[in-house]
Amino acid sequence: MSVLLIRLQPNGRHAWLLPGAAAASSDGLPTAEVAARATRIVVLVPGTEVLLLETPAVSKNRSQLAKAVPYALEDQLAQPVEELHFALAARPDGGNIGVAAVAHVRLRQWLSELAAAGVHPDQMLPDSLALPVGHLLIESGSAQLRLAPWRAAALEPELLAEWLEFADDGSLPEIEVFDTRFQPPQELPLPVRAYHERQGDALALLASGVAAEPVLNLLQGDYAPRHRSAPAARWWRRAAAAAAVLVVLAFVQLALERFALARESDRLDNAMRDVLVQSFPEMEKVAGDPPALMKSALARLGGGESAGGLLRTLGQISPVLGSTTRLTTRGIEFRNGALELAVTAPDVPTLDSLRERLATLPGLKVELTAANPGQNGVDGRMRLSGGAP
Repeated sequence: MSVLLIRLQPNGRHAWLLPGAAAASSDGLPTAEVAARATRIVVLVPGTEVLLLETPAVSKNRSQLAKAVPYALEDQLAQPVEELHFALAARPDGGNIGVAAVAHVRLRQWLSELAAAGVHPDQMLPDSLALPVGHLLIESGSAQLRLAPWRAAALEPELLAEWLEFADDGSLPEIEVFDTRFQPPQELPLPVRAYHERQGDALALLASGVAAEPVLNLLQGDYAPRHRSAPAARWWRRAAAAAAVLVVLAFVQLALERFALARESDRLDNAMRDVLVQSFPEMEKVAGDPPALMKSALARLGGGESAGGLLRTLGQISPVLGSTTRLTTRGIEFRNGALELAVTAPDVPTLDSLRERLATLPGLKVELTAANPGQNGVDGRMRLSGGAP
């Protein structure tokens, strides 16, 4: 993971660092190319510009807590809450939650300056929070002391001893000093655990205090970073567009299938009507459902029992008639329990072969009653009686 650490300072002497073994900071802001290669960009801003506070966590709902915090701290602020941006700690601690307050104007200035250099930070926090509790950082012209998780002091080195004497009520911790100046150690009126002289690179020291999981990020709410999610958002938009196209294509396919089924249904209706008219010419001009008309016509042929016998006989002979294309059925007539079948065959042997095949059906008696030459072959008539019970 490539982390880019940037420190903004009030005097404009910014610095940046790629943490690592023997890493040293560079002056100014990094180039856009360096920033683009980083997977995480952390910006330290002057602790003198950010007020650290602590307040009871009155709600477990973070959005509700963010709305309540400004007014809970209003009496401790020198500016109207409308002019300040409030950032909450990552999680409460012992029923309280840490809060950082910074002026909207100042925060926008920092972001604008970084954006002009092609830098879009993922995290921004005051440099005082990069110091461990009980650590004092002394630089040329400034000193910062982290007294507690949400209590820090920033002042001029010349005023440090006097301020510590005034602030020491017995609760100040034993401190460890990191002095970047090249001059003798400074006398301090409280116990010093260790004094590290001539450290030189302040940003390299602060880098060790920037945790992988930030304790606080000033970039919350309206200032939350969105540049990392932009590529993913573009892919989601493309995926949504592709899904929409698939849905449209699915509806088009359904419409085409419905159209094809409607045409097939019409074709079958026409075919059934052709069979109806061929069998019962008098039904040609009768409107209605072809199967229902066929059933009605068959019922009129001979009543319930006769109609049932006709249907059974037709059910027996239809596979035989449909198994060859050499025969043409010209008509049928059912009378007195017998079926008169009129067919056209290419020759007499074919007609006789049909008679023999029909005669093999169970319970069916077949008699060839006529065989006369016609325009398309031999016009024959057969009488079928009996039929399966």
